Amino acid sequence: MTVDDSGSGEDAQGADSGEDPLALRLEGLILGAERRYTPFQAARSAGVSMELASRFWRAMGFADIGQAKALTEADVLALRRLAGLVEAGLLSEAMAVQVARSTGQTTARLAEWQIDSFLEGLTEPPEPGMTRTEVTYPIVELLLPELEEFLVYVWRRQLAASAGRVVQAADDEEMVDRRLAVGFADLVGFTRLTRRMEEEELGELVEAFETTAADLVAANGGRLIKTLGDEVLYAADDAGTAAEIALRLIETMAHDETMPELRVGMAFGTVTTRMGDVFGTTVNLASRLTSIAPKDAVLVDTAFAEELIRTQDAPASEAEAAEEAATAEKEGEEPPAYRFALQPMWQRPVRGLGVVEPWLLTRREGG
Repeated sequence: MTVDDSGSGEDAQGADSGEDPLALRLEGLILGAERRYTPFQAARSAGVSMELASRFWRAMGFADIGQAKALTEADVLALRRLAGLVEAGLLSEAMAVQVARSTGQTTARLAEWQIDSFLEGLTEPPEPGMTRTEVTYPIVELLLPELEEFLVYVWRRQLAASAGRVVQAADDEEMVDRRLAVGFADLVGFTRLTRRMEEEELGELVEAFETTAADLVAANGGRLIKTLGDEVLYAADDAGTAAEIALRLIETMAHDETMPELRVGMAFGTVTTRMGDVFGTTVNLASRLTSIAPKDAVLVDTAFAEELIRTQDAPASEAEAAEEAATAEKEGEEPPAYRFALQPMWQRPVRGLGVVEPWLLTRREGG
């Protein structure tokens, strides 16, 4: 149904339901369809049970709406497509629900950011007397197709990258339980900062930290798993890449006077991946190492240190590196070019993981 300014159609529906007519106009613009179905009608039209339709709806992150007429033809089509994948045997019902949940969680955060941060700045009323919604409608109308195309483009790019990693896996088990380097980077003293800074200042600091960390992780070949305000979690396929990211994070933040100190903890080992997140003892160990790392320093576990030594990214000891250099000089050869240095620290008990031996990771001169 075409939206007009005469008070009919969706505007009339808004008046009847008590909802803001302009909010309904925005909804109709974004969804590209009018409200036609109750949840029961949508399920019946899609050919699925009400129970399965409710599971899909909740998995996407939407609240129960009773039997209000709030669903569109697009909702019916989405239900039909998911159910069709199950009927064709391409997905199990549980997997289809996971698809709905992972997509809903990811896009919900994106949508919140775009409205709160992006559109908020663009829709400041230019003239007195104009409401924000009146300005928002034409802005959304112009941006919607461009943002939609960009979203699909980025999704396809990410899908291609993930598919490439999967086909390179050694076996089926490695697709789920993989050996990865996992790192946590944490702002020191963030809780104290929250008591001293204004909310706007704090928000700007967190955004700057997340943006800088995300850029460095991506640029150096890692994958940002998630951000938690004062902390970021990232992963890399090899220890050398993760080590480079950690040291670049420390070096970059140290040159920014507006940022507090940073500490990083990393571990290497088997990691379970699920819905874009990572789990397991390796992740827990990286988190614990972060909590005990000195300011502006990087701690790694023994497995991580051994992997750097195995790949010749770091010497087993400085004495060994000096001996190798002397031998190479005597024979007129180039000594090994190690990027990183490792220093064993005191063993200590770590809650839930027993006694661990952290290693201090630093960059070697010329590394």
